[in-house]
Amino acid sequence: MEYKHIFDYAREVDTILIVNGGENAIDKNFFYLTQVKSGVFEGSMLIVKPTEIKILTSILEEQAAKETGLEVLAIHKKKEIEKILQSELKNVDVVGLNYEAITLSDYTELSKMIPDKRFVDVSVSIQEARRIKTPGELSKLREAAKIASESFEAVIGRIKEGMKETELASELVYQMLRHGASEPSFSSIIAFGSNSSLPHYSPGDRKLKKNDYVLMDFGALYERYCSDVTRTLVFGKASEEQKEIYSVVKEAQENSMNAIRANINGKDVDKIARDIIDSTKYKDTFIHSLGHGLGMNVHDHPALSPGFDLPLKENMVVTVEPGIYVPGFGGVRIEDDVIVKKDGFEKITTATRDLIEIS
Repeated sequence: MEYKHIFDYAREVDTILIVNGGENAIDKNFFYLTQVKSGVFEGSMLIVKPTEIKILTSILEEQAAKETGLEVLAIHKKKEIEKILQSELKNVDVVGLNYEAITLSDYTELSKMIPDKRFVDVSVSIQEARRIKTPGELSKLREAAKIASESFEAVIGRIKEGMKETELASELVYQMLRHGASEPSFSSIIAFGSNSSLPHYSPGDRKLKKNDYVLMDFGALYERYCSDVTRTLVFGKASEEQKEIYSVVKEAQENSMNAIRANINGKDVDKIARDIIDSTKYKDTFIHSLGHGLGMNVHDHPALSPGFDLPLKENMVVTVEPGIYVPGFGGVRIEDDVIVKKDGFEKITTATRDLIEIS
C-alpha cells in the first residue's frame, strides 16, 4: 500500500497514530494502511510516518503482522504499550488521530500514556486519501464484484416456489463463499413481492409465490474489499406494470451511468436518474441517493447524491442504484459497481441487467 499520499492531505502532522480498538471500535484504516490479509488486531496500533509504518500488536497477531513486510513491535503485556509509545514518539510534538474511530476511553488512556503530546483530528484527511483507489485496491474490488456477479448467476437456478426469503439469503451467501468470498460484505437484503418496496428490508419467513418480485441486494468481501450489487427479477411472468417499472429503472441507471467520468459532479449524475423517474407516473418513488463510494466499507463515502457536492475523481469506485418503490405493490432496484475513469467509467459487475422471468 502506498501510504505517503495520506500526508498530502494531513499536512498539519508528520506522525499519525491509528488505534484499532475492540469489537465496536474497529478502525478500517488499520487494515487499509497495512493491507494485512488475516487477523482481527483488537487493541493494536499503527505509528504512521511519511517514511515508515510500525505495527504495535500482541503476540497473537505477530505472525500475520510480519507477513505485511512492515516493522512489527510485538507486545507481550499491555503495560508495554506505554513504554513503546513514549520511546517511538519522543521527538514528536503533534500526533494525528482518527477521531471518527477512536473511543473516548481509548483517547483518555492515550492522553495518560503520552501526556506531552498534542492530538489533532486527521479523520477527514484520511477519508480524502481513501476515496482514490490504488491499483492494488482496484484489483481487489474487481474480484469482489466478479464473485458477486457469478454468485447471482449461480443462484438463479435455485430459486423455487415456496422457499423463504431467508432460504434464498443463505443460498446466496453459500454461493459467494463458494466463488471465493471470505464472507458477505453486508447482511443480504432478500425481499419477495410487496416486501421489495422497502429499500432496507431484512429477509424473513415470507414464502415465494408466482408473479412475485424477487429483489436481491448483496455483496462479497474479498481480501477486506466490498462489492455491492442489486438485481430484481420476477418469479413467473411479469405483469405489464412490473415490466414498466423495471424499464424505467433500467433507463435511469443506463443514462446516469453513461454520464460518469472524472470531474463530473455526483449530484448531477443523481439528477439524470431522478429526472427520468420523476418524468413518469412514478414521480417521488426514488427515495434514496443514486449511489455511494465503495471500498473497505460498503458505504465508503457519499458519491452520487442530490445533497452532496462531490466532483468525481479518476479511480474512485461508486455504485449506481436507482430504484422505484411502490408500497403494497413492490419495488425494483438495479445496482452496479463502477470505477470512475478520466473519460468514462468501467463497470466491474457483470450480472445481466435484463429483466429475468423465472417460469
